[in-house]
Amino acid sequence: MKPYGNQPNFKKKVSHESKKNSEKISTINVKLIRQVFDTINISLLVLIFTLFFLSFNSQRKWSNTYKDLSKTRAINNNLIDYISKIEEFYISELESIDTYRKTKPKDLIYLDKLPEEKESIFKKNLSSFIEGFSHSKYQRGY
Repeated sequence: MKPYGNQPNFKKKVSHESKKNSEKISTINVKLIRQVFDTINISLLVLIFTLFFLSFNSQRKWSNTYKDLSKTRAINNNLIDYISKIEEFYISELESIDTYRKTKPKDLIYLDKLPEEKESIFKKNLSSFIEGFSHSKYQRGY
């Protein structure tokens, strides 16, 4: 036998029934493959939408956190301004301590305390009654 030499190429004859069976198998395979791909596509879409909503939610939370941090930063900046003003005030007070002279008892001027006159209620009422007669506040009969 000579390989490939004198051997004629025989084509296998396939019967009509075997063609139908192979076509059924191939259509079943195609339907199965399409169903698998459809399932994969739907699951990918569900995954994408789920991740989209999760990222949207986390973005909202981050925005709220950033807003709170901005408010805190503004408050801290105000506190820093207040602290610097207070420090400036205290530094000026400390510097002014040296410019003022400490007083001694001989530097003080003592004033005599004036006695307070206490007027009695009876005397006060009597004087207002007398003034009323003199100004004709209280009229006497006809």
